[in-house]
Amino acid sequence: MTKIKTTHVGSLPRSKDLSEILFKKDSNKQFDVNRFNEIVKRDVENIVKKQIDLGLDFISDGEMSKISYATYVKDRIDGFSGESERKAPKDLDDFPSYKEKIAKSGGTPTYTRPCCTGELKIKDKKSLSLDIENFKTSLEKNNHSDAFMNSASPGVISSFLPNKFYKNDDEYLNKLSEIMKSEYEEIIANNLYLQIDCPDLALARHMTFKDLNEKEFLLRVEKHIEFLNYALKNIDQSKIRMHICWGNYEGPHTHDIALDKIMPIALKANIKTYLIESSNPRHSHEWRVFENLKVPKDKVIAPGVIDSTTNFIEHPEVVKDRLIQYSKVIEKDQLMAGTDCGFSTFAGFGIIDEKIVYKKLESLVAGAELASKAI
Repeated sequence: MTKIKTTHVGSLPRSKDLSEILFKKDSNKQFDVNRFNEIVKRDVENIVKKQIDLGLDFISDGEMSKISYATYVKDRIDGFSGESERKAPKDLDDFPSYKEKIAKSGGTPTYTRPCCTGELKIKDKKSLSLDIENFKTSLEKNNHSDAFMNSASPGVISSFLPNKFYKNDDEYLNKLSEIMKSEYEEIIANNLYLQIDCPDLALARHMTFKDLNEKEFLLRVEKHIEFLNYALKNIDQSKIRMHICWGNYEGPHTHDIALDKIMPIALKANIKTYLIESSNPRHSHEWRVFENLKVPKDKVIAPGVIDSTTNFIEHPEVVKDRLIQYSKVIEKDQLMAGTDCGFSTFAGFGIIDEKIVYKKLESLVAGAELASKAI
């Protein structure tokens, strides 16, 4: 029996004391650095063990040390300052009363999102090294080797930390690619899988670039892939994953760009494994994209079979059925079971209760086992 392996997108709920320090750090308030490092180390140890105990195959450090999946780079790279304009997703613009309800409920994360206002230079290499050390120590302690570390793509950084310094976007993307290249290569050099988070290929369509037409946006996607490939040029693609996301929020999602528009471009990336949203009601039909889109034999598709925006705990039979559906269009040995998105995209924020997160991951493992036997 060929086993369908399991994974998730990366972020997991941070503890309350860790979240509090992360927000102090994000707003440049004083905090105890030693205490911060102690808590991060403790929490990484805890969540590594939790994931292994659940039976997950490819696990993460939960992004414990990061305020968010993209803006963490401002703490590692010089050249960012101020605040960028916040653009609401276009689908929320269509439903102003719902948009207001989310804002009043505290459902919108508040964190620093600066602009590029100066020459980009690496200022902090220690944070990445410490993340890797904490993660590897926990992995070795639990005798587990299959593990990945998240990193922001040049495209997502350029989309949400906009350029106000370089003469054009190409120059900005080129500099970001040069800078992030070292982070990518250090992760790989430490025998971890690298996950590139790329909401710029989907979410950015109805958020940052909602004023572009579809053709203009797709040209930008092509460009983002080109710069990403440059940053990954020294890395074996079998060690790289990509997450494509339309935004980890409960909402109408009526302006999400279709998967069949972006996936052919995404497949040009020097990437082996693609983690895509597949279980939420707006994208669960898109398994059909792969009826007509041929996936190269050296690539793997990891559909989200667990929704990251609802507290419903998927029944293992539901997970099994979703994987069986995908097996009709993707070979079993090119299929992996994943989640739609992370469970704590921003520290301290997450619609799903922490205990429910791990119950959902438990169902993921159980459902993948059922599917492995059935397919």
